[in-house]
Amino acid sequence: MLKRIAAVLLVVLSLSLQSCASATASLVNYTDNYDGYEFLYPNSWVAVDVKDGPDVVLHDLIEETENVSVVISPVPENKSLEELGTPTDVGYRLSKNAIAPPGSGRTAELVNAVSREVDGITYYLLEYVVQLPNQVRHNLASVAVRRGQLFTLNLSTTERRWEKIQDTFYKVVESFSVY
Repeated sequence: MLKRIAAVLLVVLSLSLQSCASATASLVNYTDNYDGYEFLYPNSWVAVDVKDGPDVVLHDLIEETENVSVVISPVPENKSLEELGTPTDVGYRLSKNAIAPPGSGRTAELVNAVSREVDGITYYLLEYVVQLPNQVRHNLASVAVRRGQLFTLNLSTTERRWEKIQDTFYKVVESFSVY
């Protein structure tokens, strides 16, 4: 009888601890020591080999269009992020040059742009609603400048999935770090 009670208590305790686990428990770390950046991403995502594209691309195994990527570009005249413009300025240029360039058939609306500083490095967090010919997508980006390079982490999902995945996406974008 005592063993049965202990077993039931153990099951109840493990279930209650499981429900208290944070959303980051399902996130794993991606680190690129060569280029000097890291971020968290959902553990069900896998790397995709992309030639002549982003430095890294990971996507969900089930929702394959749900993805995260990092693009590294040179910064003109080794400017700081603040010298490139405000979060809104940089977000607008990113939308016109990378997210929805002319002729792509896409439009991007910048819906939020904020600045934050972590360990002396400024990051711009940008949020977009992107209209493609056949669907609406939601993008989050984190942008930082380090060692004369512009690092852009971009997450993307369908608008249909946004409500469900937005908390995880915010954790990913806020985890992005350059060094």
